[in-house]
Amino acid sequence: MIDSPSDLPRAFALAWGARDALTLAEFFVEDADFISLTGGVAESRKQIEEIFAGELAGAFARARLVTGKTRVRPLGKHVAVVTQRFVLSGLVHADGADAGRIGAVFAATMAQTNNGWRIVSAQFVVEP
Repeated sequence: MIDSPSDLPRAFALAWGARDALTLAEFFVEDADFISLTGGVAESRKQIEEIFAGELAGAFARARLVTGKTRVRPLGKHVAVVTQRFVLSGLVHADGADAGRIGAVFAATMAQTNNGWRIVSAQFVVEP
């Protein structure tokens, strides 16, 4: 459970490092929207879990996240936007060759629920 929006980046990075698609998906509300680093689009927690499972078994099988700058912007008492910059290393091409590292931004709109703070909508995109 996420007790505060500021807890999301560390929890996300830990679940990513553990290759735990289920935990990553549980950060989201049931009917959340998500756009992944590979361009996958999901409109439910189940679809989000499937995207993470595929990515973590594929191009991101050896990827590591290093956290950078975090920004939490409250939009009211029960809503906030979290923007987290990450550096991903250990990326691999389809042929298994090293793909280097990239900067990425994870931007999540979160709402406080009965089960802690959850992501309502998020995008994980390559930083320009």
